[in-house]
Order: sequence, then C-alpha cells, then structure tokens
Amino acid sequence: MKKTLLLLLLSTGMYAQVGVGTSTPQEALHIASPTGTMRIESLNETNSEYNGGDVDGDGDLTDDTFPLYVDENGDFTLELVPLYNSEDSDPLDHTGLPNSSVSLLATDADGVVNTEITSYTITVNRQAILEVKYNISFEVYENALENVITDNLARKVTTYFQVTGFTRRWGPTSKCYSSGTSTSVTSTMYNACTAYIDLPAAGTYTISFYGEVDSGTKGGGGGTTSKNTFVKFATGNDTVLMRLH
Repeated sequence: MKKTLLLLLLSTGMYAQVGVGTSTPQEALHIASPTGTMRIESLNETNSEYNGGDVDGDGDLTDDTFPLYVDENGDFTLELVPLYNSEDSDPLDHTGLPNSSVSLLATDADGVVNTEITSYTITVNRQAILEVKYNISFEVYENALENVITDNLARKVTTYFQVTGFTRRWGPTSKCYSSGTSTSVTSTMYNACTAYIDLPAAGTYTISFYGEVDSGTKGGGGGTTSKNTFVKFATGNDTVLMRLH
C-alpha cells in the first residue's frame, strides 16, 4: 500500500510540513513508519559514480553501503572532498624539502634528534574531527656521505605530526634499522599511520610532520653513547590525506 503525503500549509509565510505515515508531522519532513526506508534515486548505482553497487558480487546489497554527506547547500551527496589528498602524486620530495634530512652525531648528549619535514595549514569554520593519513619514506646511513652502517647496532626511526594548540605527538610510527656489513641493503623504508584529532573550535591550524632518529644505546657494556646516523626522509613515493568529519 502506498503511503499518503499530507501537506499542511500554515497561514504564516507559506511554511509547509510533509508527513509520511502521520497526519501531524513534527518537522518539515516527518517519516513516521517504523519499517520504511527513504530512497534517493539520484544516489543509486546507475545515477551516481560514487555508488559502487554490489561491489562484492554476492547479490546482497545490505553489505554494500556508502557514506552519505551533506554539502554546503544542504544537498545530499556520496562524494567526499577531502581537505588534501595526494592521490597519485608524491606530496613529499626530499629534493625540495631542505629540512628533510637529519644527522645524529656520536657527540649528541641524549642520542635523539628530529627535524620538521614539512607542514600544512588548514582553516575550519566549526568544531571538527580532523583525520590525517600519511605514508612517509626514509633511508638510513651512517653519515651524510651515505656510507653504510656497519656497527650492527639498531637505529630507531620515528615519524609523527603535531597540530597547533596541542603538545601531543599524533600518529607516531617507528621502525628499527641495523647493519653489520658494508654490503647491507640501504633501500627505502616506510612509516604509515592514521590519526583523528578533535579540533575544538573554528580557526587556522598548522599540521607539521616530523622525522626523528634515536641511537642512544651503546652495545656491549651498555651506556648512552650516541652512534653516528644520517636519515633522509621523503625519498620514495609518499602519501598524505586530510579530511574533516
């Protein structure tokens, strides 16, 4: 049985309320049926390129769903436009980032040194959840001449980012590298992570990405003597994505 739409025109300002399954709608559109669903054909598989239809091919559409968004005009859409998406490009190229390399010297007091690789600035007009995904590459050597490490001691390489107004390190990810021979592999490695930050209010925020190297443990008898290390960040195919929720 088809449902009847009841249109109530109020006497002031031609304000209309539509009720589906109710004769007393409480909002501009009020669907009262406890079992009914709403269909927008412009968003179906045929009419929307962002609707993948039966993507797993099992004939069951209930397990193939797609997020619904509202644009600035209040229109429903399946398209999500992120703040930044590197997509098929490489957003971080060490040849254009003067601070993308970091040197740790054996004379360093605590055996830890970091560098700000790059930063992005965003502006929001409301409280929001910021999602940041990154994949940052790096290579590890003994020194800036790119000699191979041969002391067989591990170096920990960490990437993370910070956001204006927060002291916390977001998305920290680490890998360890060690080598005991001059013929060891020194190819590109990657750190990847996703983090969500609650931006408390409208304003402008800076998202700064950092790289850090730690070699503060001496082999054998222990101690905290640093080991010479040189790390080049952003030498491979990196990715960055940021979007608001």
